[in-house]
Amino acid sequence: MGDKTVRPGTELERIAAAARDKGRPRNGDHDRVKGQPPQPGENAGVFDIRIGRDGTWYYKGTPINRLPLVKLFASVLRREPDGSHWLVTPVERGTVVVDDAAFVAVDVDRIPADAPADATGVDLIFRTNLGETVVAGPDHPIRVEIDAETGEPSPYIEVRDGLEALINRATFYRLVEIAVERASPDDGGEVLGVWSRDRFFPLGAVPADGAAS
Repeated sequence: MGDKTVRPGTELERIAAAARDKGRPRNGDHDRVKGQPPQPGENAGVFDIRIGRDGTWYYKGTPINRLPLVKLFASVLRREPDGSHWLVTPVERGTVVVDDAAFVAVDVDRIPADAPADATGVDLIFRTNLGETVVAGPDHPIRVEIDAETGEPSPYIEVRDGLEALINRATFYRLVEIAVERASPDDGGEVLGVWSRDRFFPLGAVPADGAAS
């Protein structure tokens, strides 16, 4: 990306230095640092950091292409129940704009690979754009949102503490290829879904013509 690549400046390096000290409040910080985003009325910073839908991190509109730096920031990223995202360090807290999800799931493996299609005890192991792996199951559920206007699915898997990864198109197609049909517990209609760690995750309804939607 040439000249458009972020060359970490004083402000970005300061945030990174604080993130490296995560979990170790300095003298005098114990009262004001809570390890959580601030409550209404508390002071909070705006770091001018954004995570694009494709998982790219930006600082002041310019991509951060240093993967170790992105991984460092991701390690102190938090998501609140209202959906807001924060970088939380021992000395400061600041909002992060997330276009869709904090991560992107870029690959999936099914273990064992030769298990029957309807086997329930398999592991679906996802890999994120930052190299983190997560196994779909009760603690890491898969969910799919369907756009009401276009009918396009947006699938996600929870990575940790409410932070999700958007499952990219190629990985979602792989899930559809290994999916099985099952009656929905909600309305009895047929749904297409996948099993992982004895839990069934619906991917979409099966219409009358047999194609998933």
